[in-house]
Amino acid sequence: MFHLGRGQVNLEPGDFIKFEIKDENTGEAEWMWLRVDYCDEGKKVAFGWLDSQPVLFTSGLKLGQHIAVSYNNIREHRKAAQF
Repeated sequence: MFHLGRGQVNLEPGDFIKFEIKDENTGEAEWMWLRVDYCDEGKKVAFGWLDSQPVLFTSGLKLGQHIAVSYNNIREHRKAAQF
């Protein structure tokens, strides 16, 4: 569970989160969707499958790749039924 905007969010498998990834050297940023597999509440990390085709970060990320996203980078949350 974490805070997003004004409320608390409880991530569950199958939920979708939009996260921001930023290149610290160039300042370029990209927002992508992740389908949640599971979370590590202690480390505040969500694990799941990348559900967006990367545009800027094409060398390190691929659609369908299993990745970890820090809660600090999450910008939006939706249940699967909201798509």
